[in-house]
Amino acid sequence: MKIMNLKPAPGRECPMPHNPRELLPAGGAAVPINAYWQRRVLDGDAVEQKASTKGSKAQ
Repeated sequence: MKIMNLKPAPGRECPMPHNPRELLPAGGAAVPINAYWQRRVLDGDAVEQKASTKGSKAQ
């Protein structure tokens, strides 16, 4: 299963599909790529987090 990292867009809340009383954490979470999460991104409720490159810079 493919995974993407999402966090709520500023000023928005995203219910988790398995429990609508639980919200997508403000710090983000790994979620499966499916129709529910793709719709949250298209509607502007969630934004994809890019992978951090901290520590991977060559010195």
